[in-house]
Amino acid sequence: MKIVLQIILWIASFGFAFLIYKSVNAPIEFANVKQERFQKVINSLKDIRNTQEAFKLSNGRYAKDFNSLISFVETGKYVITQQRDTSYLEFNKDFGIDMLTEKKIIDTLDFVSVKDSLFKKDDRYKTMMNVPFAANGEKFTMDAGFVEKSSFRVAVFEAKVPKEVVLADQPKDLVAREKTYVNVEEVNGPDIKVGSMEEVSTNGNWPPIYDKKNQRN
Repeated sequence: MKIVLQIILWIASFGFAFLIYKSVNAPIEFANVKQERFQKVINSLKDIRNTQEAFKLSNGRYAKDFNSLISFVETGKYVITQQRDTSYLEFNKDFGIDMLTEKKIIDTLDFVSVKDSLFKKDDRYKTMMNVPFAANGEKFTMDAGFVEKSSFRVAVFEAKVPKEVVLADQPKDLVAREKTYVNVEEVNGPDIKVGSMEEVSTNGNWPPIYDKKNQRN
């Protein structure tokens, strides 16, 4: 009986030790997984933002869907211009004399492919709507429109994904805690996102550390 009790105590001791190890190590493992996955997601959101900004430069608005963005990358071009000043004498009817007229002239120098400018030879723009590590093939939610600011109509866009989609296979309690963070060193809130449909901003809700890391691992 004594031997049986000793065996049970040894098993219980190992069980408690394992639970203690998991309670200490699980948050560390979760943090490592989270940072790796968030970096990939943020890289994709940066691609979306860069493409949206190029789209707006050409169209005066942001794209509401990814098909429009992909088509724009494949066919769009940047116009490279040069501004120069010129002056000349022009007869002024009101004064009856020649007067110096100054103007600015914008010359078109060249056209550059949007794809070559943003992505070089990389075709990742074709899949930038796909959320990295999404277990069920989820895609980023994206919208675009206009808001009124100081009597001006300003174009806005937003792209986002819930954190729980990126961390679907992680401990539920740690994911739930992650969604509540409001901290300058963390990705705040329940989503990872860039832009806003309420404010005039193309910023992301991630801390600077995700901008300092290697963009493409």
